[in-house]
Amino acid sequence: MREFNYSLIRDRKWDSELLGLVAAIYKEAGKQEMYLKQRPEELEKLVEIAKVQSTESSNAIEGIVTTSTRIRQLVEEKTTPKNRDEQEIAGYRDVLGIIHESFDAIPITQNYILQLHKILYSHMNNPAAGRTKTVQNYISATHPNGHTETIFTPLSPYETPDALDRLCEEYNRVIGNLELEPLIAIPVFIHDFLCIHPFNDGNGRMSRLLTTLLLYRSGFYVGKYISLEAKIAKNKDLYYDALSASQDGWHEGTDDPVPFVKYLLGTILAAYKDFEDRFALVEIKRSALDTVRLATLNKIGRFTKQDIRELCPSLSVSSVEGALRKLVASGELRREGSGKSTCYYRTN
Repeated sequence: MREFNYSLIRDRKWDSELLGLVAAIYKEAGKQEMYLKQRPEELEKLVEIAKVQSTESSNAIEGIVTTSTRIRQLVEEKTTPKNRDEQEIAGYRDVLGIIHESFDAIPITQNYILQLHKILYSHMNNPAAGRTKTVQNYISATHPNGHTETIFTPLSPYETPDALDRLCEEYNRVIGNLELEPLIAIPVFIHDFLCIHPFNDGNGRMSRLLTTLLLYRSGFYVGKYISLEAKIAKNKDLYYDALSASQDGWHEGTDDPVPFVKYLLGTILAAYKDFEDRFALVEIKRSALDTVRLATLNKIGRFTKQDIRELCPSLSVSSVEGALRKLVASGELRREGSGKSTCYYRTN
């Protein structure tokens, strides 16, 4: 069975692109710490937006969907789920909430990962909740002509518990002994987790929750304010391509995790850049009109009212709507469509 030897990874020579991503993330994390001290109240509103987006996007990647109104009700008001999809969404919300509030009290062990998986399915009757897989699973791809092929075969059910234990032990050892840069160790852990594919169901969502948990535990809090899951969902083809490129030769220990490491670091850095853009909008006290005007200048092409709301967490819905109406009336924006399909674009 595959060995999880992070020492081999530690001794690798990393290319300048990967090291540049690591350095840039540290720089942005330092800036974020400074920003949080300056305007903690306004930035707290970003947390609620990110929770909704993360819950919606991570489930949508797996085809688990409901309306945007119901997502907000499930996440913000914790309303009772009405169907299977909503039960799964509510479970994700609960695990994400626990990670936000108690990440420093959640050790990286198989037992805790199983507990989080059990909570993921706590709103439905799933006998596999909180247990490693009982049947062999496969990672497959469906081609445009409908043909499906297996692109990766994860570990067998009987190998899985031991592999998950050893993965956690090895990760904890290199992090605890400061043997490997956390920003390299974290994507490698997630990559190995996905190659083990330890559960009958919920592997992708668990991998994204664990990404957030590992980042928080290493002091990288960007996912609290900007949804990493939303960024992955927007470019999910790149996510699957990077994962596929890194899985080749995994069972033999000849795999190259670099494509997936670079993909995840690029996603984390993009989230930090978004955080900086949003901070710029709350940094100086402005009128609602000026705040929304500045937010629209950050957008290229068509955008929605929701896009602007996310950039202006300190404003109420009615303030955003009023400012958009004024910008349309003054000719700075054009409005297209009606109802839910309404969008805007800049005229200059």
